[in-house]
Amino acid sequence: MAFIATFSYDPHDPFAVVVTFHVPAGDIPWTIARSLLTQGLAEPCGEGDVRLRPAVDEDGRAVVRMDFHSPEGRLRAGVRTGELLSFLRRTWLAVAPGEESIDLDSLVAALR
Repeated sequence: MAFIATFSYDPHDPFAVVVTFHVPAGDIPWTIARSLLTQGLAEPCGEGDVRLRPAVDEDGRAVVRMDFHSPEGRLRAGVRTGELLSFLRRTWLAVAPGEESIDLDSLVAALR
């Protein structure tokens, strides 16, 4: 079954990428470490709920295979490597790798 996924990035949460899968049962959001997506471009990675690995699809195109596990089930998906790299490059322009930081004062204030 084919479906659409939306990748989003918020510089205020610079370590995370949200991937929202738009499936018939409704939207399923997953938060993934940006560094994990980057690593998944080149090598198998991830433990537990999210695992990634580079692969080649049935049309011979480079893809990153994503495998998501939850108590409700399992979702396997793939994203074209070029499209993922293009998205990640835009996130790197917003917040360069290694320059991520979190405003702890704002985070604590929001929890009050």
